[in-house]
Amino acid sequence: MHDPAAARAEMETLLAGEGWEAMPEVGGRRLAPAEVIQQLRAHLTARRRGRIAEVVAGRTKRLVPVVEGLVNTGNVSAVMRSAEALGCQALHVVRGEGEQRFKRSKRTSQGAQKWLDLVRWDGAEACAAYFRERGVQVVATALAPGAVPLSEIDFSRPTALVFGNEEGGVSRAMREAADAACVIPLPGFTESFNVSVAAAVALYRARWAQGFAGDLSEAERERLTARFYLRSVTGAEQILQRKGAGDAS
Repeated sequence: MHDPAAARAEMETLLAGEGWEAMPEVGGRRLAPAEVIQQLRAHLTARRRGRIAEVVAGRTKRLVPVVEGLVNTGNVSAVMRSAEALGCQALHVVRGEGEQRFKRSKRTSQGAQKWLDLVRWDGAEACAAYFRERGVQVVATALAPGAVPLSEIDFSRPTALVFGNEEGGVSRAMREAADAACVIPLPGFTESFNVSVAAAVALYRARWAQGFAGDLSEAERERLTARFYLRSVTGAEQILQRKGAGDAS
């Protein structure tokens, strides 16, 4: 039996990411990322520290997936997994028009949202304007007039790649606000992919065009490393508070 309240709660949990949160405060002073790293590194194995360093080095902010109006939690989870696995650091979510009847799924994001910066928008125009002001091209994946094959998009430019919902695709408002539209050419009889599959294919193609290179600045990499340490160490904030109290004594 469909439980609307449970489905909505599941979606809210998926989209409750924290983004570029501030570093913890200890003794009335906010720690610098380097201090967080130095104080928590002993609580991580060398293998884990190496994996975090590898992931941070491959992170990109030049490719940003945007999902619009998705109602199936399984599809949202799958897009998150693909985005995180391919090195995207941010994922933007645009709420659909009207009341959304969310659908639950047994599939999970496998914790991908824990490592992503999630940004939520109430409308397509505001989301597109945000990217345009920052020199990021907005490309809608939609069968629309003037749409070009995915391979013709210049992914050397900072790009926000928009994926629409399971029924209607990218909204008209988003298509009109976008700088371009693209399609994934399909040589078979099937006319379209499920949105989660389309996102995985398109994001992989975009990252392949970028050479899978990371592009964060040194300061951004240090801050992200500190964040990942905080999220990898059980009781990290308590450990920092204890160390800070010990230093003060």
